[in-house]
Amino acid sequence: MANPRQLRNLIFGLSLGAATAALAIAFVLIVVATQPAQAQTFNVLHNFTGAQDGGNPYAGVTMDKAGNLYGTAFHYGAGYGTVYQLKHKGSGWVFNPLYSFTAGSDGAYPAGGVIFGPNGTLYGTTYEGGKGYGTVFNLRPKPTACLTALCGWGETVLYRFVGYPTDGAYPGYTNGDLIFDQAGKIYGTTENGGSHSYGVVYELTPSGSGWTESVLYNFSGSDGAYPYSGVIFDNAGNLYGTTFEGGLGGVGTVFELTYSIGWTETFLNSFRNGTDGSYLIAGLIFDQSGNLYGATNNGGQGGGGTVFKLTPSNGSWTYSLVYSFTGGAECGPWGNLVMDGAGNLYGTTVCDGAKNAGSVFELTPSGSGWTYTSLHDFTGGSDGALPYCNVVFDANGNLYGTAYAGGSQGVGVVWKITFP
Repeated sequence: MANPRQLRNLIFGLSLGAATAALAIAFVLIVVATQPAQAQTFNVLHNFTGAQDGGNPYAGVTMDKAGNLYGTAFHYGAGYGTVYQLKHKGSGWVFNPLYSFTAGSDGAYPAGGVIFGPNGTLYGTTYEGGKGYGTVFNLRPKPTACLTALCGWGETVLYRFVGYPTDGAYPGYTNGDLIFDQAGKIYGTTENGGSHSYGVVYELTPSGSGWTESVLYNFSGSDGAYPYSGVIFDNAGNLYGTTFEGGLGGVGTVFELTYSIGWTETFLNSFRNGTDGSYLIAGLIFDQSGNLYGATNNGGQGGGGTVFKLTPSNGSWTYSLVYSFTGGAECGPWGNLVMDGAGNLYGTTVCDGAKNAGSVFELTPSGSGWTYTSLHDFTGGSDGALPYCNVVFDANGNLYGTAYAGGSQGVGVVWKITFP
């Protein structure tokens, strides 16, 4: 298995050919309207061109109350990635580049998505730039009136990471979205850095006109290593997340951070690279009963990753396998799952699926098991390829996401699946 830095360099240059070889409340719950069991329609909303609009989106999209979409593209724009908006206009969509990163103090390569903060503006991270190890940023409309069709937003950098051993390095990896608590503090993870160079969980606290960073937990390897996904809260204020490697089996963990005097980590599960799967890039979600769901991108009975459930019981957690994908190594889900009101799960695989270019799937509880339905198998052509993203629903139950590659220019798309 490549180490995380090698893996990062590999996937940042990954092509289809290589593949085929919101304010956080106390209880975080991703639930949407139940989907009807009818045929769905797949449409591309935007083909990235590798120009001003950017290209190669890793993260999915975020939706505002009006149904407009916001996201990041890892490459291009001014050279180092963009933040964009897709705005409804009649029956179509208008693409608006909000910001292009320059690889200076403003940051470079936004791999994670953006979220809305309590003040209604956008927050996110860049994987590099700043002082070389990534940034946390805020984007908001410029104070002067915009008189053109394309209106950029202004950026404020909240924090620039400095790396080992002081704090973290390389935040926002694919799934590393930020989260706010009710006091307006921001929480996130970095893939690397910290006192052991295995990554950290950090907190940003508003402080006068700026922000103060605190490392809540340094991973050491045996307790987990390389947290690629962000963290979520339960109703008691405890934090939950995943690590890509480390733990008892060396291939990833699910962890809880509980605050007393300081933050204490507890293993909820250590993966062993058996039928349980291995290498966790996706984060976690809660269902209405307090169970956790997540995914591995590798291993399992079919070799293409797994979806799993962790059930709390008398102070411990019980692992159960939800589904094992058939496919290639590291081709399973990289993005977080979502759940609808009936308990169905939705997500993407990176390079599983009928064409080995990724898929959008639904998992439906069925008796004592789960039934897999492919909502779309990417072909690697005009529809896109390599969906690393999470997915999001609109108020009408339609599904949105991105693909890193493919499309008319080969550098990715934003897509929509419509349910009748």
